[in-house]
Amino acid sequence: MNPIVHAELSWLLAQGLRERRDRVLVTLAGLAPDLDGLSLLGGVDLYGKYHHVLFHGYVGALVVVGVCTALARQRLAVALLAALAFHLHLACDLVGSGPGWPIHYFWPTSPHEWFWSGQWNLASWQNSVIGMAATFACLACALRWRRTPVELVSVRWDAEVTRALRARVLGETS
Repeated sequence: MNPIVHAELSWLLAQGLRERRDRVLVTLAGLAPDLDGLSLLGGVDLYGKYHHVLFHGYVGALVVVGVCTALARQRLAVALLAALAFHLHLACDLVGSGPGWPIHYFWPTSPHEWFWSGQWNLASWQNSVIGMAATFACLACALRWRRTPVELVSVRWDAEVTRALRARVLGETS
């Protein structure tokens, strides 16, 4: 699955949190497993060897949840949601990253690889449908909570996007 969909799904998980800061932390937890994708900077061979290994496991989960919890306002809620977002990322990768991309969840203590025989390709219709549904759900949040994932980048921009969506869908005027 692509990082935009990982971010949307993680942000959606965080909608029960009051503070923008905590929603950002949960979203980042859902993106964190792909930190091992930075191995691409060392070349394609290094990427092939370490993507889905370094941060796609329990060690990465412990580090990410620990950091998110330390920085959170609602610590327990963020800890639980960060762990859920992190593992949702892994589940999505397990089913939707393409055949031949195992998850090395127990690395470095075990070389065991997790596969699913039904893995679909990254550019599959299934990933497209999930991505579109996540995008529509994120836009629907503008109607319910007056926010969208744009809040991750800018509160001011998010207010403008939300205002435009509410005007278009609900007929609200400023």
